[in-house]
Amino acid sequence: MNKALFLVLMVSISHVWAATPDLEFHPPAAVGDAATPKIMRDLAERLLPVYEEADPNKYLANVSALQMVAGDHLAADVSRQELRDRRRQADTARPNSRGVIYDIYAHAKAIEEENNVPFAEGFARAFHEVVPRFNDQDAYAVTRGFAISPQVFRDALQRTFDRRSGKDSIDQSGAMDLIWTFLAFDAYRTFGPLIAALNAEDDQNRYIADDQTQIKTAGGASVTVLVVRPKKSAKSLPTLLEFTIYDAESYAKECAAHGYAGVVAYSRGMHGAGGVVPFQHEGDDARAVIKWIARQSWSDGRVGMYGDGYSGFAAWAAAKRLPPALKAIAVSDSMAPGIDFPMLGSIFHGAAYRWSLYATGADASDTKGIHDDAQWQSLQQKWYRSGGRYRDLGRLNGRPNPTFIRWLNHPSYDEFWQKLLPDAKQFARLNIPVLSATGYYAAGEPGTLYYFAQHHRHNPRADHTLIIGPYVDGAMQRGAPARLPGLQVDSSARIDLHELRYQWFDHVLKDGPLLPLLRDRVNYEVTGANRWRHAASLEDVARESLKFYLDANLPSGGNHRLTQRKPSQGAFVRQTVSLADRTDADWTWPRQLTGKSPVIRNAVMFSSEPLTKTADLGGLIAGRLDFTVNKMDMDIEIMLYERLASGEYVRLFDPNFEFRASYAADRTHRRLLKAGERQQLSFQSDRMTSRRLQVGSRLVLVLGISKRPDREINYGTGNDVSEESIADGKIPIKIKWYGDSYVDLPVR
Repeated sequence: MNKALFLVLMVSISHVWAATPDLEFHPPAAVGDAATPKIMRDLAERLLPVYEEADPNKYLANVSALQMVAGDHLAADVSRQELRDRRRQADTARPNSRGVIYDIYAHAKAIEEENNVPFAEGFARAFHEVVPRFNDQDAYAVTRGFAISPQVFRDALQRTFDRRSGKDSIDQSGAMDLIWTFLAFDAYRTFGPLIAALNAEDDQNRYIADDQTQIKTAGGASVTVLVVRPKKSAKSLPTLLEFTIYDAESYAKECAAHGYAGVVAYSRGMHGAGGVVPFQHEGDDARAVIKWIARQSWSDGRVGMYGDGYSGFAAWAAAKRLPPALKAIAVSDSMAPGIDFPMLGSIFHGAAYRWSLYATGADASDTKGIHDDAQWQSLQQKWYRSGGRYRDLGRLNGRPNPTFIRWLNHPSYDEFWQKLLPDAKQFARLNIPVLSATGYYAAGEPGTLYYFAQHHRHNPRADHTLIIGPYVDGAMQRGAPARLPGLQVDSSARIDLHELRYQWFDHVLKDGPLLPLLRDRVNYEVTGANRWRHAASLEDVARESLKFYLDANLPSGGNHRLTQRKPSQGAFVRQTVSLADRTDADWTWPRQLTGKSPVIRNAVMFSSEPLTKTADLGGLIAGRLDFTVNKMDMDIEIMLYERLASGEYVRLFDPNFEFRASYAADRTHRRLLKAGERQQLSFQSDRMTSRRLQVGSRLVLVLGISKRPDREINYGTGNDVSEESIADGKIPIKIKWYGDSYVDLPVR
């Protein structure tokens, strides 16, 4: 060990440090400023002598970053070596891919400095000393990390500079975060131009790839497939297949890195004239690909399908008429057309129009525009202010889309949608293992729970496992974050969901061990309790329930009460919403999951008394609404919060639970309300949540009417909602919510 480094390290471990004073720091205005490297180097040089950290591994990692930004790459190389030695002694099973990237970068800069050679030569030497020695799986993780676009890190650095604009000082923690953000940008822009060739060279040594295969379907259409196989495997292999509408070449290689034949199949029409017809052909085409795979010499005849969102739907579409070679499915946030897309709760969403343009190729001339959130928010606000029919959304945008109009023509879950998903008999015959993953804050949760519930309903012995926790969409691809907007994620929930999927496939297709985390049908994380629980069904998540009535007569802190005592007969809360009001056109739903106040918009709020003991809320929320309304239909919105003793509100799920009243009893047949008559409506949420409710907390229910720029607006005439306009909203919607209304909260 370097003697100087050893002395500094020992002092840092043994000494109880006083707080390091803040450093003077004035951030540059822009990443591209000529002075930016000098400013960051100066910060690193001033922090390096006074930097303090008791954790030896964290100390070495951070010191190496400071040394690299300060320009002392020889010292940084030594620090990184010391860190590697410590991790080796700790017998870490897998290399840290992010750490390996900085190991290679620091060593490359040291070679450049010590041997006076071009950086490209030093980087190639450092890369070749490390990456070829890894097994395929570890090499894939490192080379994928290397391939991230430098623009990602440039944008992150600019956001950090913007947040610090106008500030004159920075504390040690903030300085280290900034040092790492700058180092990532500086490193990736330096080796970025070199990495593609080195990664390609490594791939060529490891894999056999074929991206030229065209498979003919029974109807004569063509499907393009990409096949990647590990070179070192002489025997036939099980295959993992993704059938997708997106570019997904890297996943085929990732499957090969995990010891499978990796196949990615692209929806017919992708990249071609006319684009894709979403949902319509995926089942037949995926089955054609599976049949083709089973006949190949490199295949052992077994196929597992995986995917997220649209690819998850494609797996279910293939399983509708189960091909013999399909042996397992592992999916997350699976789209369920007609159930959770393009409408959710039978309410069409503006995001469906946007996505339809992308999927059908209608936006081919404007690929950047489809990802411009501000552009689409502006379009929705334009439609909202216009008061026009929902069918006119495309006209306002200048890009009508027949696919979107076709969807609007099927507002019920009718035969148009039903033919895309397994029916009762097909679910009953589906006996292959299935793994589904989703999150309490994922837009794809309702579709995932629909497949899970229907499978177990029609096949009580179904081998279908659910894992769910405090996750958002994309957690399977990007990993479980340590923090969601405003909400710290429990450490127990921060698992590698992506790798878990491969471990599950290893169990099913390679006789690997069963993961303890997946020991029952429903495996869920109780947020706030920092623990996983396991249940045989969604109903078994909580055997008890707390029934809260909507009490109009007993105000609690200015709010109506949630009470466990049934209120007096006839009491009600009155609500009036102007469906023609457009003064709220600029309003957007807040991303924060916590706050000092709940989101109350076109809604009324009910609050319970403080809880006297802890309770684990978990499962599907149900209830019954007792009301009178002056319309023949309405779109209802429900949100549930925990109000902590501190006064902070925590959303228990997100997005809101929304549903069209006329479809609440049956999404297949519309049953209009009786205007002016008292009536009841039972509901069960399409979202599951789980959280430990603390002593002193209150439960808060927000109940209202959905009227937003990013949603179809139901004016309550009873006609086709997509044909209604602001002219139908001259009379406000007027509701009496009676005290017989209640919500059932499942608890443990």
